[in-house]
Amino acid sequence: MEKRKVNATIERAGDGTYSIYMDADDMDYLVTGTGNTVEEAMQSFMGGYDDMKKCLDAEGKDFEEADFCFKYDMASFLAYYSKIMSLAGLSRLTGINQQQLSHYVTGRRHPSQKTVEKIQESIQRFAKDLSTVRFV
Repeated sequence: MEKRKVNATIERAGDGTYSIYMDADDMDYLVTGTGNTVEEAMQSFMGGYDDMKKCLDAEGKDFEEADFCFKYDMASFLAYYSKIMSLAGLSRLTGINQQQLSHYVTGRRHPSQKTVEKIQESIQRFAKDLSTVRFV
């Protein structure tokens, strides 16, 4: 049986914690997760998914498997991926000032939709470029 594709949104709260929630109101269950880091929130979220599966199985109810597509708000994305991409590198990649990116990470400012699209397109173009790399 094919898994259902479900969006899961990762957001940074005002207190600096992270939450993840699934976007599928028509399913028989709902999964959320929270944590001090994106990693902790992901573990909480996936643990909740596993727990929900076990619970519904124990009750003899059908469980609709899900394949999650994680979507990030800008602060969550930058905080999570800043471990492998510096803000200086991301600034060079996107053409957005490093200080402005820093404001997005801390939540002091929020990017416009146009800026979000610019960052997303730059990241996806970079990922596509990387996918063609071959080593000898």
